[in-house]
Amino acid sequence: MVLQAYKKVRANKGSGGVDNMGWEWLDNNLKTELYKLWNRLTSGSYFPMPVKEVPIKKKGGGERKLGIPTLLDRIAQQVVKTHLERIVEPLFHTSSFGYRPFRNCHQAVAQACKNTFNHDFAIDLDIKGFFDTIDHELLMKAVRFYCRDKWVQLYVERWLKAGIVQQDGNHIDRLTGTPQGGVISPLLANLFLHYTFDRWMQRQYPRIPFERYADDGICHCQSKAKAEGLRKAIEGRFAECGLELNSQKTKIVYCKDDDRRGDYPEQKFDFLGYTFRPREAKNPQGVFFVGFNPAISNKATKSICEAMRQWKLHRRTDKSLDELAHIVNPVLRGWINYYGRFRRSALYRTFQHLNNILVRWASRKYKRLRGHKRRAFLWLQSIMHRQSGLFAHWQLSQFKAGQ
Repeated sequence: MVLQAYKKVRANKGSGGVDNMGWEWLDNNLKTELYKLWNRLTSGSYFPMPVKEVPIKKKGGGERKLGIPTLLDRIAQQVVKTHLERIVEPLFHTSSFGYRPFRNCHQAVAQACKNTFNHDFAIDLDIKGFFDTIDHELLMKAVRFYCRDKWVQLYVERWLKAGIVQQDGNHIDRLTGTPQGGVISPLLANLFLHYTFDRWMQRQYPRIPFERYADDGICHCQSKAKAEGLRKAIEGRFAECGLELNSQKTKIVYCKDDDRRGDYPEQKFDFLGYTFRPREAKNPQGVFFVGFNPAISNKATKSICEAMRQWKLHRRTDKSLDELAHIVNPVLRGWINYYGRFRRSALYRTFQHLNNILVRWASRKYKRLRGHKRRAFLWLQSIMHRQSGLFAHWQLSQFKAGQ
């Protein structure tokens, strides 16, 4: 179990924790270190080290603080996760999609599309500081209920109580929450929300559909009155379990389309990088209509454009166009595969920004194009016509049509 856990964690790479142990050192001392870890896990003498606090920027502004365990602690967590997951995974709700085997974001978005088609109102749920506010006592209650193995209970409790080493070197104790960055944290979060939300919804509101991806959730109702009543009930349930709805971000949305003529102020919501709102569409018979459909969100578009600016491609005049394509195509394909699953045409505006950067690059690289933006644009357009597969985003139908 320890060896298999090492292979999984090693494949995910990742940085080291507070002990500064790196993968190269661990690989060179693998037999000794894994034996010691196995010995401690089997004897009950394993105690995790504190996690290292690493801040990362959030798309909407501000910072999210990750807690990075040491490499050996991540391997130990993977051992427990593999064992615990086999027990709890079959029990999880079918509308829970986050961090589960054979489930993904696109499935959650597709189910939200289906449910917004059949329901007039949606509740966009946002839990305030979820990972930092999980109640340890309630979480351990859920772990003990679903898993009778004492060694699993022992080590989960120790990980929850492991302290945090901040950037300035200060050590603080963790009284609530589970650190984002831990291997087992997503599974524990799912278990907590299964106990707190999924089973409660199934018991109290069996006819109200929902989608949940970790702490992001959407509930669907037929009327505004039912939506308001459900929101209050969820707020009360979360308060019982030590959680709090973010009042500014949690909202009731009217899923307006051609068949829904009501007038409500909130008519859109974001879910997993997509914005659901009224959009013009065309049916198979060629008739245009307004549907309530998802497409890449403005927040995701801004994030992608910012990443493109960070590449500074317009300054890479030492590279050829083929070399630039080789550098950026893996990332472009990832964006297209994720955000292009629903309403791919919305990506045109996003990737037009990259074309503008390539025009600037051409103006800098070739003397004949300097100071002639129009000429540089026509040059790039001719390349798109001859080599439409050079850049991944050039294969989008809009760019092909623009040729």
